[in-house]
Amino acid sequence: MPLALFDLDNTLIAGDSDHGWGEFLVAQNIVDAAYYQKMNDQFYQDYQNGQLDMSAYLAFSLAPLGTLSQPELKQLHKQFMVDVIEPLWLPKAETLLKAHKKNGDTLIIITSTNRFVVEPICNKLGVEHLIATELEQQNNQFTGRVSSIPSFKEGKVTRLNQWLEEAGLNLEDSSFYSDSINDLPLLKIVDHPVAVDPCPQLKEVARQRNWEIISLRG
Repeated sequence: MPLALFDLDNTLIAGDSDHGWGEFLVAQNIVDAAYYQKMNDQFYQDYQNGQLDMSAYLAFSLAPLGTLSQPELKQLHKQFMVDVIEPLWLPKAETLLKAHKKNGDTLIIITSTNRFVVEPICNKLGVEHLIATELEQQNNQFTGRVSSIPSFKEGKVTRLNQWLEEAGLNLEDSSFYSDSINDLPLLKIVDHPVAVDPCPQLKEVARQRNWEIISLRG
């Protein structure tokens, strides 16, 4: 059963769930609006430029999670799915996932965004396996820190290799779909790399390497 790997943000959905969660917190008056919006936008620009300081971003973005209870977060996320995620839904992404399932592939979403934000999205997409940035918890509350290597850039390769070892699987005949230059380390090691509505940097690399380029929008 070949692996079909998928980035989530700006690949299977038409936007960035992590950045969107930050905007949602601003709209809900959970955080200091002016400061948080400015920093959230700056970190997102750094990510798009392939220059994100992941440690600094995680310290910023995870801090609000440590101030809210699990029931509060669950209720907020339900509203987030309606307000932010539903407008980003891509029917062509669902069609792609169904085609891989029909082919008998093992589907995995692998994302740098934290599990709290993305797990309900992956469940809605019908993808069972998820590799995401994991969050530390104490006494059933998030601490605002991560509990393992973030699945970002080379970290995606590290986390995937750990998953493969535990599952007893390998990358033979594997595919990986992504929009981002940040995913270049993982795109380089699969048999079938696919650039999905790629950023300008990834589009150039995909053309140079003769990788498939597709769009799931429109």
